[in-house]
Amino acid sequence: MPKIVSHLWFAEEARQAVDFYVSIIPNSAVAGTTTVPAETPSGPPGSVKVTEFTLGDQNFIALEAGPLDPFNHAFSIQVQCDSQEEIDRIWDAFLANGGEAEQCGWLKDRWGLSWQIAPRVLGAMMSSPDRDRAKRATEVMLGMVKLDIAALERAYNGRD
Repeated sequence: MPKIVSHLWFAEEARQAVDFYVSIIPNSAVAGTTTVPAETPSGPPGSVKVTEFTLGDQNFIALEAGPLDPFNHAFSIQVQCDSQEEIDRIWDAFLANGGEAEQCGWLKDRWGLSWQIAPRVLGAMMSSPDRDRAKRATEVMLGMVKLDIAALERAYNGRD
């Protein structure tokens, strides 16, 4: 286990969420699920479950321990995609599984966790030393729901 691991608290269905995530995100796997064998503030022995997993080679822990604080936009997982096909595949899978589309490439999955499904090239566009190009791409991105690489590139190159 690495030194730094993101920890996600689910009220319920943590393993279902993890199984869905690893089925959609490349280079992902479930390491295993353990039940907590002692009484906890969340319940009796065996009621709290801990699932270790990786998404795209980044480590996470999902804790299923009943309601506490709901997920919100203060924490999100960004998936940097290399093609429009990858964006479309991941975006559509989340929406088909009960997710809700939001602005600027964000969506919430059916468990309330926020995701950013973004093209890898967007970071380079927004950090370009040519601030006019960066501004055009950013302004177009801000008007999108699901991100469209071709439209971002047209704006960045001044053809939109």
